[in-house]
Amino acid sequence: MNFQQATLSHLDIAQFDAVILGVATIALLTGMGLILIRLFLGPSVYDRALSLNMFGTKTVLFLAILGFLNGRPDFLDIALLYALINFITTIAILKYFRYRDLSGTATPEEAPQKQEAP
Repeated sequence: MNFQQATLSHLDIAQFDAVILGVATIALLTGMGLILIRLFLGPSVYDRALSLNMFGTKTVLFLAILGFLNGRPDFLDIALLYALINFITTIAILKYFRYRDLSGTATPEEAPQKQEAP
């Protein structure tokens, strides 16, 4: 195997990686679009909170792919930070809608109850 053959096989692998990452990016963006539809059309608050969490997770994956495509490993640090913020925000939103309070002093028994429709 000479140098020219080794270089060509290396280019084929690099092109294959680019194609795979391109397909993954397109699939990810399509999924993000569908998640946005669920976010706006969700029948309940919990569906909307779940879709917001999924959108944040897909954003983390998108940042990781973008960092890999650009050869910038610092994007992974940003993606991890965004994942932590996404997790904490989701917990805070769900706690607020459950207890109507973020202070941590309310108990489930004190949470406002749904009123039955007549």
